[in-house]
Amino acid sequence: MTDHRSSRDAAEDVPGCFSNLLNLSLPSLFQARGKRTSRSIQSSGTVPQSKLKSAALSDQNADSTSEPLEHPPTYSELSTHQFDHDALATTNERVDELSSSLRELSLKINDDPELEFEEYHAHDNLTAFMESHGFTVARHYLGLETAWRAEFSHGHGGRVMGVNSEMDALPAIGHACGHNLIAIAGVAVALALKAVLEKHNISGKVVLLGTPAEEGGGGKKILLERGGYEDMDACVMCHPGAGESRSTGTGPSLATEKLDVEYFGHTAHAAAAPWEGQNALDAAFLAYSAVSVLRQQIKPDHRVHGIVQGKNWAANIIPDYATMQWIARAPSAAEAKALLERVKNCVEAAGTATACRVKLKVSPMGYADLRQNKSLAEAYRDTASRHYGLSLTDAAGAIGGSTDFGNVSYDVPSLHPMYAIPTQPNGGNHTVLFAEAARSVKAHHITLDVAKSLAFTGFRVIHDDAFFAKVSNSR
Repeated sequence: MTDHRSSRDAAEDVPGCFSNLLNLSLPSLFQARGKRTSRSIQSSGTVPQSKLKSAALSDQNADSTSEPLEHPPTYSELSTHQFDHDALATTNERVDELSSSLRELSLKINDDPELEFEEYHAHDNLTAFMESHGFTVARHYLGLETAWRAEFSHGHGGRVMGVNSEMDALPAIGHACGHNLIAIAGVAVALALKAVLEKHNISGKVVLLGTPAEEGGGGKKILLERGGYEDMDACVMCHPGAGESRSTGTGPSLATEKLDVEYFGHTAHAAAAPWEGQNALDAAFLAYSAVSVLRQQIKPDHRVHGIVQGKNWAANIIPDYATMQWIARAPSAAEAKALLERVKNCVEAAGTATACRVKLKVSPMGYADLRQNKSLAEAYRDTASRHYGLSLTDAAGAIGGSTDFGNVSYDVPSLHPMYAIPTQPNGGNHTVLFAEAARSVKAHHITLDVAKSLAFTGFRVIHDDAFFAKVSNSR
C-alpha cells in the first residue's frame, strides 16, 4: 500500500470498476423503481416555426376537407433525414481533429497515476483543456477538491446532455482500470457535441463532470447527493476492459456493500505464555476461512472478497490488533445487503471463538447496480456497430465489477457501455498489464470510436424530441 489513506491499501479491496468485463454473463435482475420526472419535451429550434404551424393547420383542416391531406412528417423523421448524417460527419471530423491532443492528455494522466480524491494533476490538466476549448469550468466542484464541471450552451433553452470523466488510479498498479481512457472519452464526447450544436445551430447544453474516486470513494454518489446531476436530461460515460478487441456491450453491474472490521485482543509472549493472550490475527484468519466456506453456499452471480491487515506484528508476540475489509457484491442492493449480513455473522463468530472484541463499520459508500437505459443502449449499439464496426456482445460487462455510476442511473436516464481493448493474456482490469494496455495506440483509437458513438447518441437526446420521449419512458 503506497497511499497514506489506510482504507485504500490494496487494489483487490476496492468496490469500483470492472474485471474481465466482456467475457462473462449476468442476468439483469433489477426492477424499475419509479421514474425520474423529466422536463417537458422542448423543440430544439431546428425546425422552422412556419413548418410547425403548417403541420398544425393541416391536422385541424383534415376533418373538413373531402380529400384528407397527407399527414406531415414527424419531427423525428425530419430529424433523421435532415440532420443525422451531417451531425455524424461533424462528430467524426471534430474527434479526429482532437485525436493527437487527446492522446497527449491520456498519457499525461496514465503516467501520473493519482489515488481517489487526490487526482490534482488530472483535475488541473482536464479543466485547463476544457477551458481552452470554450467551456465554462467550475473547479473543485461542490466541495470536492478534485471534482470539476465544464459546460457549454448554445442557443436558447434545449435539453441538457451529461457526460462523465473518471480520473483516479489504483494503489501500486496505477491506471490498471483505464481511467485515463475514460477521462479523454468524456472530453471527446463533450467537445464533439459542442461542435455539432454550433455548426448545426441546435439549442442545448453539454455538461461534462470530472468525477473523482470511483475506486471505492463514491465520487459520483457524493456529487449526485449534492445536486451535481439535477439539471441533466440524460448522462453517459464508458469503460474499457478485456475481451474480444473492438467489442462493446451494455450489460448491468453489481451492487456493493463494504464492511470494515477491527479485532482487539491481548499481547503475550508467543512461547513463554501464549495462553495469556487473545490473538487478533487468529480471529482474522478464522473469519477469512469462514467466509471462504460461505462462498460455496452463495449464488454464482454473488461475490465476496476481502483482505487482512495489521501493525507492529512480530512472530514472537501474540498480535493484539488486526483489521479486515470485506466487499459483498450482488445484482441488486437488497441482495448485496443480505449477503453482507452473512459475512458479518462469520466475522462476529470468529471474535467469539478467539475471545477478541470485534468492531464493525458498514461503509455509507455502497454502490447501486447499473440500470442501462434501454433506448439509449439501442441507439448506441446501432451507431457503434453500423458506423464504427464495433462488434456487439450481450454479455454483461459487470459480473465482476461495480461502479458509482450505478447510483446515477437510478436518478437520470443513463448509459455506461463497456468496450474491449487489446490486452495480453491474464492482463485484464486491475493488473499491471492492463495499465500498459490502457496507454496503447490501439486502445486510444477504439476509445475514440466509442466516444463518437456516445456523442451521436447524445446529439439525438438533445435534438430529437421523439427519441428523447422514448429515453424518458424507458428504464
